[in-house]
Amino acid sequence: MAAWTSRFLLLRVPCFAALRTRGASESPVLALGCVRTLKNTTWFEEHLTEDNQKYMRKSINEEYRRQTAEKLNPLKDEPWPRHEWTEGSRRVGLVAVKLGMVPVWTKAGERHVVTMLQVQDCHVVKCLSKEEYDGHTAALLVGGKNVSRSEETMEMFRIAGVPPKQKVTTFKVSDNAIIKPGTPLYAAHFRPGQFVDITAKTIGKGFQGVMKRYGFRGQPASHGHTKTHRRPGASGPGGDPAKVFKGKKMPGQMGNYFDTAHGLKVWRVNTKSNVLYVHGSVPGHKNCLLKVRDTILPRRSSSLLNPPFPTFFSEEEGDLEEDLYDQDMFVYSEPSLTLAE
Repeated sequence: MAAWTSRFLLLRVPCFAALRTRGASESPVLALGCVRTLKNTTWFEEHLTEDNQKYMRKSINEEYRRQTAEKLNPLKDEPWPRHEWTEGSRRVGLVAVKLGMVPVWTKAGERHVVTMLQVQDCHVVKCLSKEEYDGHTAALLVGGKNVSRSEETMEMFRIAGVPPKQKVTTFKVSDNAIIKPGTPLYAAHFRPGQFVDITAKTIGKGFQGVMKRYGFRGQPASHGHTKTHRRPGASGPGGDPAKVFKGKKMPGQMGNYFDTAHGLKVWRVNTKSNVLYVHGSVPGHKNCLLKVRDTILPRRSSSLLNPPFPTFFSEEEGDLEEDLYDQDMFVYSEPSLTLAE
C-alpha cells in the first residue's frame, strides 16, 4: 500500500468574538490543518500495489497507442495507391527527439560516439501538391510529439485525424512518394548503413567574442598590451579597398540558428522504442525536436538501394526484429570468441 500522503499541522489562529457590548476581543484558538505532501501529479496509483501500478501503466500505454495508430489513422479506410522506388525518388523524413549520446564499437575494435534519436508520435499531417507548394515539387507536412495546442491551430489536425503536434515541418517529396495524411511514421523508415541529414536549431550562446565564437588566439596577455587581450585585432585592409569585406569574423550572436549535419551514418535502429543511433553529434540541445531525412550527398545517397518506400508500414511488412544493426557494428548479445573443437 502507498504511504501516508498528508501531514497534519496544529496551528494557533486568532479568533474574533463579538460581545454584547460595542467592543470586541481577540482570543487565539487551536486549529487542526491538513497539508497535502504527495508530489505525484496523479492520484490513481495511491492505493495500488506495485503490480497493479505496472498493469495500469501498461494498459494505458497500449490504449493510447491503439487510439493514435488505429482509430485516428484514416489510412486503413481509404488507402492511397503506392508506387515502387526508382532512382532519384525522394522520400519523406521524420521528426525525432534528441535523447543523448552513447559509445558503440565495431567488430574491428573501433570506438564511435553516436546520438540517440527517438521518433515520438510522428504522423503525416497534410499533403501539399505542386500547385499548393511551389509549383516544382510536392511536399508533406509531418508532425511529431503530441501536445495540447490552442483551438485556432486544431483544424489541420482534425482533418488529418491525428493528435496535435508540438513541431510540424515540411519535407519535399517526389510524386511517387506521396503518403496520405494520418499515416504513422516509425524509426524503421531508416535502416542501418544508411546515411541521413539532420536539421535542428543550435544551442544559443548569446553575444560572444571572437575567441569563443571562432576560436581566435587573442592578443598577448602582458608586455605592453592594455585591454586588448581578447580583442580580434585589425578588421580590414588599409587604403585600397578601404572597407571591411562581408563575412569577416567578428563578435556577434553565437548559436540559436538552424544548422544541418550532412551524411551521418545510421548504426542501429531499435524498432520497439523507435530509436535511431546516428553517428557523431547533431545540432540542438537534449530533448529538442529535429528533422531527419535521407542525405543529399551524391556519394552517400545510394547507400541503401531499396529502402522502405514510401515508408515502413507495420501492417504489411510484419514485425521486424527488435534491434537492427549495421554489418560492421559489434553486437553484445553475440559471442566475440568462438573455440574450435
